[in-house]
Parts: sequence; C-alpha cells; structure tokens
Amino acid sequence: MNWIQFTNLNQLNEIIEESKITPVLIFKHSTRCGISRFVLKNFEREYDIPSNKLHLYFLDLIAFRDISNEVANKFNVRHKSPQIIVIQNGEVVYDESHNQIEVCDLKQII
Repeated sequence: MNWIQFTNLNQLNEIIEESKITPVLIFKHSTRCGISRFVLKNFEREYDIPSNKLHLYFLDLIAFRDISNEVANKFNVRHKSPQIIVIQNGEVVYDESHNQIEVCDLKQII
C-alpha cells in the first residue's frame, strides 16, 4: 500500500486541495484495537484501486488524536475507529467504519 502518513494538521488543507484533482481516502486506525487492526489488514489485502484514482492517507488516531478530532469537525463526521472517509472536491462523499469498510464500495463511488 502506498499510504501517506497523516501526521500534521497542516496536511488537512493540502488534502482538501488535493481532493479537487483526485479523491482522497483517510483511514483512521487505532493502534490499540484488535478490530481496527483486523479491518486494516482485510482492507489492505483486498485493495486494488490504482494510485491515480484514489490517494491514501493513514491516520494513527492514538498518536494524532488532535488531527482525528479536527477531521471529524471539519467534515462534520462522527468519529469512529476504524473509519474511512473519502473526500472529493473538498467534501465527504463516503464515510464508513468497522466491518462496513469494503473496497468494492469504494470502487462504486470513485
């Protein structure tokens, strides 16, 4: 996987601008949660979307809780973990969590 690490709050504005050209996915992961680890591994195993179709950002919400909170506030989405948020043209077009995270669903929206 070609994850871009989301470790700086300034990246949020970059993500919004980037999403105006290519959709962006933020994967919010809890490094302390077995369910989150399981969902992440399944997602990575099934993922086969070309990198020019969707850019991937990985957010360790334990280490960067302030960023996770700002993502929730900025896009008006309820915080969950694990969670994927897809942003296109600066707006959330898809938000899912736990076992509802499916690569096939992503393919339908991008």
